[in-house]
Amino acid sequence: MGRNRIQQIKFIAAAVAFCIFVASCGAKKKGYSYGKPPADRSTVAPSKDTRRSGNTLSHYADVLGVSTKDMNNSLYSFIDNWMGIPHRLGGLTKDGVDCSAFVGMIYKEVYSKNLPRTSRDMAAIIKRKYDDQLREGDLVFFSFGGKNIDHVGIYLHNGKFVHVSTQKGVMISNLKDAWYYKYFTRCGTPNI
Repeated sequence: MGRNRIQQIKFIAAAVAFCIFVASCGAKKKGYSYGKPPADRSTVAPSKDTRRSGNTLSHYADVLGVSTKDMNNSLYSFIDNWMGIPHRLGGLTKDGVDCSAFVGMIYKEVYSKNLPRTSRDMAAIIKRKYDDQLREGDLVFFSFGGKNIDHVGIYLHNGKFVHVSTQKGVMISNLKDAWYYKYFTRCGTPNI
């Protein structure tokens, strides 16, 4: 193979990798290009004392208003270990993670299932539900920047979902919060 052909292949591979990187949580690196979210949005993060006490599941049960018997312990342990990790477009580590990577890691670790890498591709494989039919582990999708899906989270209980906010990192928010509900586009169970 000629030197020019090898360089062309490397260029094409780099271009494809860049496109996947940019599309991971939507094609926006601008952050909140759609306006800064209100400061009074309801968010939840566990206290350091709760983590040290070994009572993580009870903490989340209180936050979500459910009994611990209705909760997946592995899911909340995973969430607790990542709570507060900052957003980083294309990130896959505790130095920074994006929404679709976080959701994909949860599905791999907790449910032993592989999801597509981008929120848009995840949305394409769900069995759609109405928001009043959501169950723990279902996916919720948002379109902050227009008509394309560019954000994903995992539904927990009682209207709460975990996701990676561009401003606050991994956090739990309320789906019915006016800010999120305005951009909420679809939800459902991955059909995998």
